[in-house]
Amino acid sequence: MTQPERFLPDDPREWMGRARGNLARAKRRAPGDYLEDLCFDAQQAAEKARKSLFIRRGVEA
Repeated sequence: MTQPERFLPDDPREWMGRARGNLARAKRRAPGDYLEDLCFDAQQAAEKARKSLFIRRGVEA
């Protein structure tokens, strides 16, 4: 498996990459996984995608 490309923390691509990682983890449900943990990853994906958008538009969070 290849590592995702990394960017500086003030680059919106970094936060979208992190959001995609959280969303992928939320979708990989395995036996014994807690639903709360999957929901947390989905929520984190949304937060990081929002942060990416704020950075892209120059909005202070």
